[in-house]
Amino acid sequence: MSTSQAYTVDVRRLDAFSALELYAMLKLRVDVFVVEQDCPYPELDGNDVDCLHLRLMDGNALLACARVWRPSADVLPRIGRVAVSPDHRGKKLGEALMREAIIACEHEYPGEAIEISAQSHLQRFYGSLGFAATSEEYVEDGIPHVDMIRSAP
Repeated sequence: MSTSQAYTVDVRRLDAFSALELYAMLKLRVDVFVVEQDCPYPELDGNDVDCLHLRLMDGNALLACARVWRPSADVLPRIGRVAVSPDHRGKKLGEALMREAIIACEHEYPGEAIEISAQSHLQRFYGSLGFAATSEEYVEDGIPHVDMIRSAP
């Protein structure tokens, strides 16, 4: 765990979380992706077991979370499930979380590009972090998305 300004960064595999830590992270994701975005889909998709999970914390309070993983050997590493608590938006935590996720991804998969499936309205934000669109817009779970890749360092 590293410390940075008003939050700490925590990067772990799923089995390293306590039940309460895991519950808080999954609850945030469901609150944001399923409830807030009115998008009923299977949030628990089976991928979490093989991911690195990142959390931005303020003491015991979860501010934001994301995951890093490679779905299979023939695809690029991915960053996904990027969520910032509604109570902590507007503090540039999404940017901080993505920067930490990029570092974790580069450490776990050195020399490789990183792929994301970005909600279309966030394309400019992800572009500011070095990602470039690689697909036309498509609809996933009722929300416009675009695939983006950040070239290998």
